[in-house]
Amino acid sequence: MNTDLIARARDGDEVAFRRLVEGHRRELEVHCYRILGSSQDAEDVVQETFMAAWQGIAGFEARASMRTWLYRIATNRCLDVLRSARRRPAPDVFAARAVVPEPTSSSEVIWLEPYPDILLEELIDQTPGPEARYEAREAISLAFVSALQLLPPRQRAVLVLRDVLGFRCKEVAAMLESSEESVSSALKHARATLRRQLPSRADPPPAPDSAIERQLVERLTRAYEIGDVDAVVAMLSDDVVLTTPLASGNYEGRAVAGRVLRSAVFGEGRTYQLINTRANGQPAFGVYVRDPVTDVTHASGMLVLTLAGSRISAMTRFDNSVLPLFGLPRTLPGHA
Repeated sequence: MNTDLIARARDGDEVAFRRLVEGHRRELEVHCYRILGSSQDAEDVVQETFMAAWQGIAGFEARASMRTWLYRIATNRCLDVLRSARRRPAPDVFAARAVVPEPTSSSEVIWLEPYPDILLEELIDQTPGPEARYEAREAISLAFVSALQLLPPRQRAVLVLRDVLGFRCKEVAAMLESSEESVSSALKHARATLRRQLPSRADPPPAPDSAIERQLVERLTRAYEIGDVDAVVAMLSDDVVLTTPLASGNYEGRAVAGRVLRSAVFGEGRTYQLINTRANGQPAFGVYVRDPVTDVTHASGMLVLTLAGSRISAMTRFDNSVLPLFGLPRTLPGHA
């Protein structure tokens, strides 16, 4: 701990304060994203965290590290957000554009955004503490973050602090102004819920940028460009889950997903251009479609893949509101 910087910050030196906290910005944003499911909300909460830390730096007694202190502030700010009415689901801008079959299962998660991999690369240290249960890659996946959103806020915070970041029970109790017994109880319930919610995959995903992953991305991109629904369906696992902002639930199984792809996604002969990116440690695409009337190629949302072995086990669609997070345009270059 840099005692000189802390002393200067306590005396009102803003430059010293920024040097103390800025190195923790990205890891705090990822932490808040896991709890809130929204990268935009996470960014806002970290800004509030730094403001609160600046206002309270004079009272920082360095009993815990600066990092632990910032996590304490950020976690409690996240809990405040979850308790408040500040968060609202994004409007469904696609609802009026297509008719889709009834979902085969309901979706309890109404608020979730993807997280750009390029921001994950800015993490200084992704090594969790000794008591962590989840690897960094697994703990940022869409499936994991989605399952977290089904936990009560306090259980969510406890599980992330303990099983993802590896803080000790005593540290988490201090962060949440709670007892160690209460933290242990919340963690037990959270783990049980997560075991029920997380899908069990026999085949692990291929390594990022591996030959298998690149081949899947190339095949899917080509199939979307020529509207080859059969080629897309052939890439899906038997238990694939398709999620789309067109519907309020999920479509489970290859046969059901095939019907949705044929009727709603590729219906009327639609074809697409896919722009590669990455989200949550997974292959992702900006999806663009040419309007036959105006001849403009415009954005039609984002698609994130979950892979199991050499198959696609989930396709998660997001609306256009997330594109700016990835630096993706609303229309492609060369078109009006």
